[in-house]
Amino acid sequence: MSSTPSSVLYVTDLAYEAQGRRYCDEDIYLSSRLREDFTVALCHPRDATALMDSFDAVVIRNSGPVLHYQDQYDDFRAQARQRGTRVYTQLTGRADMAGKQYLVDLSAAGFPVISTVDRRADLHHLPEVDEYVAKPKLGADSIGLTFVTRDGLDDLRFDNLLIQPRIRFRYEVSFYFVDRAFQYALYAPRPDRRWRLERYEPSAADLDFAQRFVDWNAVDRGIQRVDACRTPKGELLLVELEDLNPYLSLDLLDSTTRDAFVSGMKISLHGLLCDTRP
Repeated sequence: MSSTPSSVLYVTDLAYEAQGRRYCDEDIYLSSRLREDFTVALCHPRDATALMDSFDAVVIRNSGPVLHYQDQYDDFRAQARQRGTRVYTQLTGRADMAGKQYLVDLSAAGFPVISTVDRRADLHHLPEVDEYVAKPKLGADSIGLTFVTRDGLDDLRFDNLLIQPRIRFRYEVSFYFVDRAFQYALYAPRPDRRWRLERYEPSAADLDFAQRFVDWNAVDRGIQRVDACRTPKGELLLVELEDLNPYLSLDLLDSTTRDAFVSGMKISLHGLLCDTRP
């Protein structure tokens, strides 16, 4: 007789409307594939803390920007750590799941990141350009993002705010990883259509770029998406390291690549469940 499958609480907001993406379709598909190996139940992120003790692991997927339920998210993280709950992606991430302070830190450390500061006294570290981007450290999906001129920087309140030069890039490209293993890449050939994605064949240098950030992050089990832009000079610069709930664009993949990703995620999740550490 086979053993009872491990149980997974799959956290998603099926009603969340994201520009250019259908979160619900992706999570309906992915949860159905995970059900091949696990017992799966779906819940809204606001309900995760109350339900998680009844499951072997919690999988956070397309749960929407946490700033819409920041208090509940903070409580979930605190309770999960206190109870030793296995969470996928692991809550040890140092990137978007902890806010965007990492962009300031990586920029100061010399990583290939869009130059980022969070203090008025550090504005001189930014290149002189016509426009700058101001965005909240806890922002997501461009919520709260504004464009300002150099003179307009004087009027900003530096309260949990990031400042970056506005990059006139050639295109954006995303690299998708399970644990620390690269899976596939997609890019938006037109900068004005961020979610009109196509398959991208990365060079060895591209993969080294993306791998550097995944290896920097403190996540052994989980999904990460490295978002970058290609500058007019040809270099890649990090835009975002999404380690909480990255949208995966699985509908754009061929069946072989999609099946390989699902298989990798299942293996990773089994590994998390067998690990003695949450």
